[in-house]
Amino acid sequence: MRAKAYITLVIGLGVAAFCHGIYPWTSANLTRLVLYVIMTLVGSGLKIRLPGINGTLSFYFLFVLLSIAQLTLPETVVIVGAAALCQCFWHAKSRPRLVQVVFNLASNFTAANMAYLTFHEAIWGRVHVGLPIRLAATTVAFFLANTFSVAAIIAFTEGKTIKGVWKDSYFWSFPYYLAGASVAAFFSWVSSQMGWEAALLLIPIAVVLFRGYKLYIRRLESDKLHAEEVASLHFRTIEALAMAIEAKDHITHEHMQRVQTYALELGRELGLPPDEMEALKAASLLHDIGKLAVPEHIISKPGRLTPEEFEKMKIHPIVGAEILERANFPYPVVPIVRAHHEKWDGTGYPEGLKGDQIPIGARILSAVDCLDALASDRQYRPAYPLDEALSMVVEQAGASFDPQVVAILKRRYVELEAMARRMLGHEFSHLSRDVRVKRGITPAAGFEQEAQPAAAASDSGDFLASIAAARQEAQAVLEMALDLGNSLRLPETISILAMRLKQLVDFDALAVYALRNGKLHPEYVVGQDQSLFSSLEIPAGHGLSGWVAANRKAIVNGNPSVESAYLNDATKVSKLRSALAVPLEDAEGVVGVLTLYRSQPAVFNRNQLRIVQALASKLAAAIKNALSFRQVSQSANTDFLTGLPNARSLFTYLDAELQRCRRSGDLLSVMVCDLDRFKEVNDRFGHTAGNQMLCRIATTLQNCCREHDYVARMGGDEFVIVLPGLAITSALERQQQIERATEQACAVQCGERIVALSAGHAQFGRDGETVEDLLAAADRRMFENKRKKKSLHVVVVGTETARGFAFAS
Repeated sequence: MRAKAYITLVIGLGVAAFCHGIYPWTSANLTRLVLYVIMTLVGSGLKIRLPGINGTLSFYFLFVLLSIAQLTLPETVVIVGAAALCQCFWHAKSRPRLVQVVFNLASNFTAANMAYLTFHEAIWGRVHVGLPIRLAATTVAFFLANTFSVAAIIAFTEGKTIKGVWKDSYFWSFPYYLAGASVAAFFSWVSSQMGWEAALLLIPIAVVLFRGYKLYIRRLESDKLHAEEVASLHFRTIEALAMAIEAKDHITHEHMQRVQTYALELGRELGLPPDEMEALKAASLLHDIGKLAVPEHIISKPGRLTPEEFEKMKIHPIVGAEILERANFPYPVVPIVRAHHEKWDGTGYPEGLKGDQIPIGARILSAVDCLDALASDRQYRPAYPLDEALSMVVEQAGASFDPQVVAILKRRYVELEAMARRMLGHEFSHLSRDVRVKRGITPAAGFEQEAQPAAAASDSGDFLASIAAARQEAQAVLEMALDLGNSLRLPETISILAMRLKQLVDFDALAVYALRNGKLHPEYVVGQDQSLFSSLEIPAGHGLSGWVAANRKAIVNGNPSVESAYLNDATKVSKLRSALAVPLEDAEGVVGVLTLYRSQPAVFNRNQLRIVQALASKLAAAIKNALSFRQVSQSANTDFLTGLPNARSLFTYLDAELQRCRRSGDLLSVMVCDLDRFKEVNDRFGHTAGNQMLCRIATTLQNCCREHDYVARMGGDEFVIVLPGLAITSALERQQQIERATEQACAVQCGERIVALSAGHAQFGRDGETVEDLLAAADRRMFENKRKKKSLHVVVVGTETARGFAFAS
């Protein structure tokens, strides 16, 4: 719209300038006019293509300046019009449109009128200025009028600024216009001395100037081409580094391309300057290059990282920045790579930058990187739908991500996704990881030479390949077997197993079930439908894995949907289509089941079954050891009768809570509880009934407490309750509630009110600041409460007795 309005304005001014210049017509010498037109046409043909834009510059302005100095305005207008038409059609690469021809004529007529009026301005006579100064001023007027009009239409049509186009494409040519003015002034003086015919000598001089100027332009274009080639080489090096990342982490190939497409579009909308756009372009490919320093088993781990593994993973932005510092990029790539895991609220890493402290490129990259990661398949989960992934990113706006970046992403994600899909595959080609190189002579040292029978020579390639594959498989199985014995923590053990096993047997989900009390309990699940399989408790004989456990036989390409069929819940059905399940047995029987799932039907084979069975006995032993270790650990910290934490756990927990309260200033109350007349229960009903009552009381105490309260059994009939954040008045109310609930529970258990509960409380700060002080204070109040109850009981019983004696008498 702006371009059309501008063209209309220029054409209107040009028509007015033409009419003003051509009327009334005057010409002193038609022969001279014809020769000047011919010279101007020759000068118009001496065109030089301007670097950086779709435009040319010719030497006709020398003859126009001479015409302005020696001819009338109508003659000058005719000469300028002939030159403009010559430039439009002579040596043109394509036939110009009518509007282009009219625009060029109009702008030249306007420039010629301005220049002519400048040269013949009456002020020059009053200030006594000579011909050189007048021609210099005329040249400036003609240069500005002619170049600005063309620069403006180029800027409007190509989406650039007028100042930028004029400065880059025309400003540098101004000295040549001034040089032309000097030449025109010289020939104007020669013509005044020798006659107008002397101007014909201007043609060879113009040709010489044209050749020199053309060589200069070629040099500029050569330098520009060299700079572009260096920039292209630089970026191809960046692509090579990105391929190195792909070789380390297979999931990043498409990830890098998609992130780059999204990031650059967001950067353009945010108006990033050119150097930051170039930095973002490079950083979107190289932001994960620091993963080269992270062990592959952490990068490819199909489950959550442990705190130690996460600490190792957190170094990759630092290492990536250090690697790229050596490349000495001419734009700020390193700060983006270093900060691409920082968060808007300052909880990111490695430096905890916050808000605008984070480079804008890193803020763009972190949001886009997270969106694509959520929308892509990972070893530990399938891809989320793009809408759902975007919702997760939007929820973190203002916390993890820049709200402005997220707002643009939310508005344009559909468009950007379509753009990324179109771009996918155009930039990179996959690395040839799986190709087998058949040629190459075995080195004389380093490999064992095996003699091959002559008859088997033709099959040696397949034979050696089979041997190599068998050795690799044996080595992988051996490493997995060693890994299974390295840890007593089951999730860590099976996580490493899953990563290594996937290299031999591909799977979309893996589940390890442990058999306890006739049911399979999921001990470790990773991959697709993780939440579904993690929620199952499969009775032996039910479902696919339950059948394997009950029959102690493997299943190849079973139906995963039967795993949850026994639940009678239509919503809990897996979309996976094939399963490989093997029983995990030791000398005492089935310990559990290892099941692999795939989304395609009938994809497992007997060879893969053999590999999994080779690990089954080792995995069974690892599961049994891990479960035993877990049980021992729990026994050391858990009361065997009630299942509550024991005294050891209580002291550890209470010590940690007190340290937290010292730091934060939070409230904390401790309550010590003891059963009154509990011995009577054991004496009258037996110890079994006493144990049952203790378990009932433990349950009652837990039901009376909040989720984050802590109930422990100190021993015998004594319990301790830790109440974080509870003031003294609330603690007293809670104490009375617990006493009433316990008395009712005991009455239900024994059928009569025998047992009651006495409790005493203490508050952190007021009654002490150590575990021992708080327990001692609560214990004293508990005994005071017990004495009060006993005194009251004696009074009540004595009164009843007195009444009884009185009745008897």
